[in-house]
Amino acid sequence: MESVLRLILRLFLVPLGGVVAVTVAMILLVVAHWHEFAVLADARPDEQGYWLLAFVLAGPVLAFLLSLAVALTLLAAAVGVLISEAFAIRSWIYHAANGGLAAWIGWSLMQDMQNDYRFLAEPKIMVAAGLAGGLAYWVVAGSTAGFWKPVFRSEPQQA
Repeated sequence: MESVLRLILRLFLVPLGGVVAVTVAMILLVVAHWHEFAVLADARPDEQGYWLLAFVLAGPVLAFLLSLAVALTLLAAAVGVLISEAFAIRSWIYHAANGGLAAWIGWSLMQDMQNDYRFLAEPKIMVAAGLAGGLAYWVVAGSTAGFWKPVFRSEPQQA
């Protein structure tokens, strides 16, 4: 019964950790590119009132265009998460490296879009966002990885 409850807990924590990791990575990307966003917003001061309308209308379109790159990045990260769950790898270094590697893989697969969007041109920022996302995942779900290996139970003493 305990292993079933632990499996249900893992089925809840792993997606929650993924959502938190993506959110932290996106916040880091926005903060890192804040100056570029401000320059873009100040490019035409007479049209600043239309920014909200532009974000509402263009936001879903841009999200759809970038979804393939994000899906490839998340696929690479999911492989690392499956490995950590299968072998109960709970190291923060592993999860941070998994996030950084997944971000680099996603960045390298977006070669076609990098010339069109200046926000995707710097690999260091993307990898840093992946590292931050990996650490956020470790805090939520990675530190207790492996549904079959209890976290707080001590091993029985051999006599």
